Amino acid sequence: MYQYCYIYIYIYIYIYISDLNSKSLSINLCLTCLQRCICIDLCSELGRRITNMIKAVLVMNTQGKPRLTKFYEFRTVEKQHEAIRNVFAVLCSRPEHVSNFVNAESIFGPDARLVYKHFATLYFVFIFDSSENELAILDLIQVLVETLDKCFRNVCELDVVFNYSKIHTILDEIIFGGQVLETSSAEVMKAVEEISKLEAASNAINLVPKSVSAWRTR
Repeated sequence: MYQYCYIYIYIYIYIYISDLNSKSLSINLCLTCLQRCICIDLCSELGRRITNMIKAVLVMNTQGKPRLTKFYEFRTVEKQHEAIRNVFAVLCSRPEHVSNFVNAESIFGPDARLVYKHFATLYFVFIFDSSENELAILDLIQVLVETLDKCFRNVCELDVVFNYSKIHTILDEIIFGGQVLETSSAEVMKAVEEISKLEAASNAINLVPKSVSAWRTR
């Protein structure tokens, strides 16, 4: 914020030297210029933060078949399939006892990084930019897996395949629009349970007949 103080002083000195008669005009002009500088700085900072995001979340089995795909930046279907194939090729070529952090610039463009974890027959893969911390993303994968374990009791590949909608609901509670919303598995579970209750209540309302004649026709 010190640069704004200097701007204010410079403008005030310039106005004083220019011999303007109205002090109120001088002060208002200084404040207006200062506000514009702050707004420009905040807008540029907001723009930088918006571009900092998780690019994609992938869950695939050890044969390369995608079980869950979520891209947070636009890609055509062909580009998505190509990215999935390239990611699987990278994962297959890595030995077991190496780092879980991979440079993904060749697949997802500049400043792209990849973190993965291997559980049973599934790879959980997060792609993100340099604004995110690799260890934090690794913990985020653990949060996702722990939440799935709580929902399905030791989640397996079939759970992901046959509960596609619920998996997306869980993921949306953790990440939305490429931004991390929640890092607590317990909080995610609370939100998912509330959504399940609302869905059950909605289904129950739809099953109630609208009239006596409708009830008799059952």
